[in-house]
Amino acid sequence: MCDAAEALFATQGEAGVTMRELADAVGVSAMTPYRYFRDKDAILAAVRARVFNRFADAMEAAHERLQRDGGFRPDEAYLDFALANRNAYRIMFDINQPTATRYPELVKAMDRARATMTSGWQGLRDAGKFKGDVELVGRQIWAAMHGAIMLELSGLLRAPHTARTVGMAAIRSLSQSFMPRK
Repeated sequence: MCDAAEALFATQGEAGVTMRELADAVGVSAMTPYRYFRDKDAILAAVRARVFNRFADAMEAAHERLQRDGGFRPDEAYLDFALANRNAYRIMFDINQPTATRYPELVKAMDRARATMTSGWQGLRDAGKFKGDVELVGRQIWAAMHGAIMLELSGLLRAPHTARTVGMAAIRSLSQSFMPRK
């Protein structure tokens, strides 16, 4: 059900999808979704939770690779996820969403995703290499990446400026300002 709902919400937007369309996309009767979900908002919350968890999986895997072998960086993982999953990314951050606090699984998934934005900085702080506010830095990094991605997804960036070039330049600038001067 979530795959079909994700595809519909991504292509038509939350407001443009009816429960009947969701049922048709899944191949069930119009009443079947109500056996599992209270309403369309509950389905959308389940879809968003699923997408936030997929995002967190990608970010956590990047952090693990970085810890293990200095490989793939989390900022690259963020860009790769968003650009490879454009519709899912839009669903994550669509501002016309139901109140997340009504859906504990969505809150949990959103908190998990947010934690991936600070874990690297927390590790640097724990190692004595960073003394700043981990939450603030994580949100600044997230805002920079998100802004660059949304500009590209909205068609507002043109080559040679892409989400990747703008986002990575922002991360480099921000990171330099956060790290102690030698």
